[in-house]
Amino acid sequence: MIFQRAVFAALVCLVSAQSGKKIVLTNDDGWAVAQIRAQNDALKAAGYNVVLSGPAVDKSGTGSSSTTPTKLSGPCEFNSCPSGSPATGFNASDTRLNYVNAFPVDAARFGIQTLAPQFFGSKPDFVVSGPNIGNNLGSTVLISGTVGAASEAAKEGIPSVAFSAATGGQVSYTTLTSSPSSTNSKAALIYAAASVRLLNVLLASSAPILPSGISLNVNFPSTSSCTSASAFKFVLTRINSNSGATDVQTCGTTHLPTESSVVAKSGCFASVSVFDAGTKGDVNAATQAVVLGKLSSILTCS
Repeated sequence: MIFQRAVFAALVCLVSAQSGKKIVLTNDDGWAVAQIRAQNDALKAAGYNVVLSGPAVDKSGTGSSSTTPTKLSGPCEFNSCPSGSPATGFNASDTRLNYVNAFPVDAARFGIQTLAPQFFGSKPDFVVSGPNIGNNLGSTVLISGTVGAASEAAKEGIPSVAFSAATGGQVSYTTLTSSPSSTNSKAALIYAAASVRLLNVLLASSAPILPSGISLNVNFPSTSSCTSASAFKFVLTRINSNSGATDVQTCGTTHLPTESSVVAKSGCFASVSVFDAGTKGDVNAATQAVVLGKLSSILTCS
């Protein structure tokens, strides 16, 4: 059941914040898909202080589009809110689960500028976007709403990461309990746990978490042969192929592999690319080196 935020705004300050880093969770597939709810549960179980702010309906492929949120002319995805609901709203049984009837960028912005002050009393420490249903590799980052939301966060001064994953479908979060053994449910849970593995290392590093205006694009391969979160091996990559570029030196070379080539390999390799939030392109070797230093304990060579 959905209620307008004003009903509860006065009560939010009475609720003590959870311990841990303050995270805004968003995506482009919608606030009620299995992947984002599994990620929300995994982050909370890991001790993070989380508020979810996702699009009311699937807004995949909308990049960095932005608009003013409007009243819904139809229901939220999977009938998770009724037609005619307000432009922004939340689940009455868990007011930290929020929708925004606009684009992923707008959902991220609402989470940073409106929800974080209400629930955290401050800006968030970090923004997690995804995991997306389907990979966002190479030039696809330019149209990805998942990457667009992460970029928006970085441009607002909040470090962020965009997670995307090969396995899974556009199914309701209720599938996690109604069909826990389904491919979609298992994939959502595996990717959520694998994402937390990377976040635990990154968010435990010294401040700043990431250089200003910088975000990460992380892509997981299929769960068909990677059946646990621990199966994934993270590899530092670049988004676009560029034989003339000199990257950070690692794995015996100054030319990072592309994320597409790494995810395509057998062996459960997940790509980690460092990108500029303004251009959604690769960064220089010095900036890559900062991330390499922070994630070195979980990075491997492909």
